[in-house]
Amino acid sequence: MIRVQFAARPERWDEYQAPLEAAFAKAGLSVDLRRDHAPETVGYIAYAPNGTLSDFAPYTRCKAVFSLWAGVEKIVGNDSLTMPLCRMVDPGLTAGMVEWVTGHVLRYHLDIDRSIAMQDQWVPQTPPLAMQRPVTILGLGALGQACAKTLSQLGFPVTGWARSAKDIDGVTCLHGCDGLEQALSTAEIVVLLLPDTRATENTLNAETLALLPKGARIINPGRGPLIDDTALLAALDSGHIAHATLDVFRIEPLPADHPYWAHPNVTVTPHIAAETRAITSAPVIAENIRRGEVGEPYLHQVDRALGY
Repeated sequence: MIRVQFAARPERWDEYQAPLEAAFAKAGLSVDLRRDHAPETVGYIAYAPNGTLSDFAPYTRCKAVFSLWAGVEKIVGNDSLTMPLCRMVDPGLTAGMVEWVTGHVLRYHLDIDRSIAMQDQWVPQTPPLAMQRPVTILGLGALGQACAKTLSQLGFPVTGWARSAKDIDGVTCLHGCDGLEQALSTAEIVVLLLPDTRATENTLNAETLALLPKGARIINPGRGPLIDDTALLAALDSGHIAHATLDVFRIEPLPADHPYWAHPNVTVTPHIAAETRAITSAPVIAENIRRGEVGEPYLHQVDRALGY
């Protein structure tokens, strides 16, 4: 019997219990899934960083920790977590992110906000075709690649940038410092999907924002620290950046007195761009347990040195 500890907020138990048990059964795994196993008996942990578990030292027989979140910045530095850590790459989360990003890119591309604001006026303004609207995606992990492919299929010229070289059909892939400058220099819409690490903090700052064409728009469903908030507000006030749609922030919920709430050229959404779905993430966890039991490499294992 494989003992799996579910370590997330209590309200998530009702959401996850049945899908996880169904996924374990489908994978042919004999699993005892609980929230209250004795730590020394646990073989695997299904974990959410906003739960109460922070000390992994008592879990002496634990083979791996499977995060329910895509981001691992809140846990990767935990010195007591010495066993393998896997982030969540969930097909439902990916689909949700693609839909959210595509929706906001099209909103900007078609200038839907302008149309809504001018319901009492007849002022025709034909938008360009997608092939005339360059889009840059910063971050080419699983989510970035999925968004880049979808936007490319819609006809947008898509440039993707990552720290290391990538190769994606239909997407101009750049990397490194010179590549970042090139990726930003033509981008009318920028989507941030980088992980939150020391190397990515303030990727968009006063210097890099200035590289963007005047009137560029920014979409951030990635991580709040990717943007220097003060620099972005200054770029919005000057008119160099036309608008920003922000789903993630350094402090969440976003404080009521934060300037983003009142800024006319900022749209705030409450961290809804992508969510792990129990029904689609449970099979990912089951597959990783199967792999752990037969000695195969885990899916989506975190590189502690890189932080993702």
